[in-house]
Amino acid sequence: MGPRLIDKQGQQSQRLVIFGAVFLLTTLLILYSSNSGNEAIYAPFRVATNHRAIKATDLKTWAGKEGYVPVYGNKTMTLHCHDCALVTSSSHVLGTGAGEDIDRTECVIRMNDAPTLGYEADVGNRTSVRVVAHSSIFRVVRRPNDFLNRTGSSPVIIFWGPPTKIGKDAKGTLYRLIQRVSMTYSNLSCFTITPNKMRKFDSLFQRETGRDRQKSQSWLSTGWFTMVIAIEMCDNIKVYGMVPPSHCGKKLGPKKMPYHYYKPRGPDECVTYLQNERGRRGNHHRFITEKQVFARWAKQYNITFNHPTW
Repeated sequence: MGPRLIDKQGQQSQRLVIFGAVFLLTTLLILYSSNSGNEAIYAPFRVATNHRAIKATDLKTWAGKEGYVPVYGNKTMTLHCHDCALVTSSSHVLGTGAGEDIDRTECVIRMNDAPTLGYEADVGNRTSVRVVAHSSIFRVVRRPNDFLNRTGSSPVIIFWGPPTKIGKDAKGTLYRLIQRVSMTYSNLSCFTITPNKMRKFDSLFQRETGRDRQKSQSWLSTGWFTMVIAIEMCDNIKVYGMVPPSHCGKKLGPKKMPYHYYKPRGPDECVTYLQNERGRRGNHHRFITEKQVFARWAKQYNITFNHPTW
């Protein structure tokens, strides 16, 4: 009886050891998979390194000529400029005194509801193209004279957003507002981006970063749309106020700067960038990832960055 009892105890011990080892391995695999999944989706992205895929994207022709629909009338998007100034909304433009240089540029591109009134010394006064997100439409049309018609020129306004909100077939409040502005200010040329081209913006993000926009819970920023549009229409681009992708990761920490130059009490720029890049719930802009792509495009499309220079 003694030897049999010892054998049974030994077998039970072996089973417990095997079970424990399997349990431990399973737990480690689950934890590894979980952490890897979170890192792939939410940690700061790394752009794609497939150079063949990158070379296949010629932004001068990537979406073709059909991509913009006039909001009112039969106007067409044929704007082409040799030199462009792309003025960001960053507070880094403040104190630069770049306004005169910006206004001397052939075409000046601005974003959303960034004003010029009161900031002319740093951001200039002229506007050739303004790219406006659907979320900024109310702020722009509320004071159209401040944003759209100050210099007496004939600027182009490009509205982007979900086709269900601002598409030509959409009959919601946003589309009616855009129509009203376009009809009231006849010197404006207002366009929306077609649904097909909106999808191409998504696929472009995936090709350039290796990340599916929807699966990675990413929202494209107005900066992304504006940079691509600028590359389409400009031979040379000077960007004002955009920080390099590594700016917010410095060990000593950069100086705190408002996210928008016209909102001095607004959120800090780097805090906003990092929170969005590392966001774990809901959709977020991937500002740093986009700037990594811009840095690569700079070499291909004659883009230079000013205030700061990088």
